[in-house]
Amino acid sequence: MRIGIVPGLEPADGGIFQYSLTMLKALCYCKRLFTEDEFIVFSSDPESSMTPWLTSEGFLVVPLLPPTLKRRIVRLSERVVGPKPRRALLGLMNRSTAPAANAQDPDKIQYNTELEQWFRANKVDLMIYPISTTLSFETRIPYILTIHDLQHRLQPEFPEVSANGEWEAREYLFRNGIRNATMLLAESETGKEDILNFYGEYGVSPDRIKVLPLLPATTLSRDVSAAECLRVRQKYDLPERYFFYPAQFWPHKNHLRIVKAMAVLRDQYGISTNILFSGYHSGDIREATFKEVCETAVKLQVENQITYLGYVPDEDIAALYAGARALIMPTFFGATNIPPLEAWALGCPVLTSDIRGIRQQAGEASLLVDPRSVEEIAQAMHRLWTDDELCKTLAAKGAKRIELFTFDDFSKRLTDIIAEVKSTAYRAASGTA
Repeated sequence: MRIGIVPGLEPADGGIFQYSLTMLKALCYCKRLFTEDEFIVFSSDPESSMTPWLTSEGFLVVPLLPPTLKRRIVRLSERVVGPKPRRALLGLMNRSTAPAANAQDPDKIQYNTELEQWFRANKVDLMIYPISTTLSFETRIPYILTIHDLQHRLQPEFPEVSANGEWEAREYLFRNGIRNATMLLAESETGKEDILNFYGEYGVSPDRIKVLPLLPATTLSRDVSAAECLRVRQKYDLPERYFFYPAQFWPHKNHLRIVKAMAVLRDQYGISTNILFSGYHSGDIREATFKEVCETAVKLQVENQITYLGYVPDEDIAALYAGARALIMPTFFGATNIPPLEAWALGCPVLTSDIRGIRQQAGEASLLVDPRSVEEIAQAMHRLWTDDELCKTLAAKGAKRIELFTFDDFSKRLTDIIAEVKSTAYRAASGTA
């Protein structure tokens, strides 16, 4: 069998990039067992720095776009915006999650015949999509699809999942991606429950959804020396003590209430805290959120307590966690998130949201707060800033909790899922299904 993979290999994709990388490394384990199969990575940039590693692991790397389509897009991009954005434009093709804005009927699939022909020309029997993309069903090749979240159904009040046609685009993606999939991957039992609750009417059954839990980034070093912490501290001119929050500036990430909580800490507790925010703020919604956060910080006179790091390369992230007083992540979205896993792996205490899904992921290893309550966030931050024993206890519980999320378990689960899909395909081909 020839198995194709369409990963998200742009580091700017954050969690999607890390998840894709974890899956590719797990597929290396699968390849050792499925020696009769060939694995093909369809890459938006076959000349990227990832390609030598992929080829050394035995993956065949081919362009995501067929040569004729790629040439047309590149020529168009050069006429419109010049040659420099070509790679970014091709990257967008790889990260496609939505149809054209005028696709109003979510039940009417717009088939991508050119990419379907390209996949078939590469003799692919099964596709694996670590990213949620319309390519899964628009190219009509049997596929395994990861569903990371269904927040447009759960919390449509957030513009990042509903505004400017985004709700309709996501509904088109998930409705068709879910009902046409050979197999679906959910990050947790809560995620599986959401898929069944919202899309059970479209024919998806529990046996077609497998739980494949998130892991910390595989690029994250778990052994951070004092010298490394000092290097990163000096590189970013960090304060001696700080909280840390790695997240792009989407409204659901809740930066604004953290800023307000810092003012409460000063006014009610007499404490001045520091926090590092890392992550992109490009695009209309993120830029507006970032502007509001900055303006609120100035208004509340806590702007000097906030450091905006922007994008942080992988080699610096571990030291930022290791040196932090705690991870502060009162997000509204789940059901699971990668940063708490990374914090636990590096002995960093965790504050996160007391909401469905995240509550199950965290267990007793995090300090949980109502993400809508500035007072609760402030109280929890106060405890973490002043209580060394609490921080030690949470770090110890986190170290225990992270033992439940191992690469070996991830790899074995993925192997079993692929084996089941292959077995079903063989039975269908032989007429014994």
